[in-house]
Amino acid sequence: MKSEEDYIEVVEWRRDLHAHPELLYDVHRTTSFVATKLEEFGCDEIVTEIGRTGVVGVIHGQKRTSGKVIGLRADMDALPMEEMTGLPWASKTQGRMHACGHDGHTAMLLGAARELARTRRFDGAAAVIFQPAEEGGAGAKAMIDDGLISRFGIDEVYAMHTEPGLPIGHFATASGPIGASADGFRIRIEGKGAHGASPHVSIDPLVVGANIVLALQTIVSRNVDPMKCAVVTVGALNGGKAGNVIPQFADLTGTTRTFDPSLRDLIETRVITIAEKVAEAYEAKANVRYRRMYPPTVNHVRETLFAVNAARALVGDAHVNGELTPLMGSEDFAFMLEEVPGNIMLIGNGDTASVHDPRYDFNDAAIPYGVAYFRSLIEGGMPL
Repeated sequence: MKSEEDYIEVVEWRRDLHAHPELLYDVHRTTSFVATKLEEFGCDEIVTEIGRTGVVGVIHGQKRTSGKVIGLRADMDALPMEEMTGLPWASKTQGRMHACGHDGHTAMLLGAARELARTRRFDGAAAVIFQPAEEGGAGAKAMIDDGLISRFGIDEVYAMHTEPGLPIGHFATASGPIGASADGFRIRIEGKGAHGASPHVSIDPLVVGANIVLALQTIVSRNVDPMKCAVVTVGALNGGKAGNVIPQFADLTGTTRTFDPSLRDLIETRVITIAEKVAEAYEAKANVRYRRMYPPTVNHVRETLFAVNAARALVGDAHVNGELTPLMGSEDFAFMLEEVPGNIMLIGNGDTASVHDPRYDFNDAAIPYGVAYFRSLIEGGMPL
């Protein structure tokens, strides 16, 4: 970064964002903050309300002969969690918390936008993309559906995500699948309620649900090729309110993950079939609602090599892992990577609590590395 003062200011932005977390598409304070900063930086174009509450700033280089546009994306939304860090900049809103580093992503991209607008040492245009609703709302898809790629003529797109456990000043990524798809299911089981002392006149939906939970585990163990990766998790089984009453209904909710589109189809089919047939065996009914959420996150080969080389130029070969083992977590940046080539890079957050943990906080020591990396993608990808 240009100076210590610049770094301190970006830290202040990050902590302000952290103290005022917003959820999904309801990120109006954050988008106002972002748009105001982009205007202060002198961006050539600032567009709001892309994908409902997204913001895009366009910065022209000293030259525009290449005709190329590279997009840099940061997500803005927080999580519905109670913060337990006890920090001076902890969330001021009960039940909301920046527990996934989106405050850091936004601050780093703002820092990079300021430097790019100052120097403009590139031939083309940079589109800085601030996206809402990454945490389950598919904000990336909403922005795409609103014309993000076509309107701004984006040729390539890059993103960054904090990674606890990876040292500060380190980067990691890989070409090909790097994040799994994320789908969800809800199974409503209808049985027959009765007094707990008379189970013989009931059809117990909790017993049915327990057997469905066990049977769903056979999808990975008996239907999935052992050389491939998949997850089927039931996170909740709810039903009944009293220990001496067999309820009429029970509900199962869960998630599935994989890197393979054909396997994604298989898992959906098996979840539905198993739930319905197990329920039928107990003379109960199972209504399955299966929701496709995020596709696998697949980095492109050429753009990943470019991103790895950009990171290595900043911190050295030893501090960049270009062959990261794919993660079963998901990212809606996947939607952007389905539209144009690009890469998502992990940036070290040091020895901190994991993301989605109430004790997590983005490590401000990572900011100079993230700002420099974002900037290098533009200047290296569209050299004068």
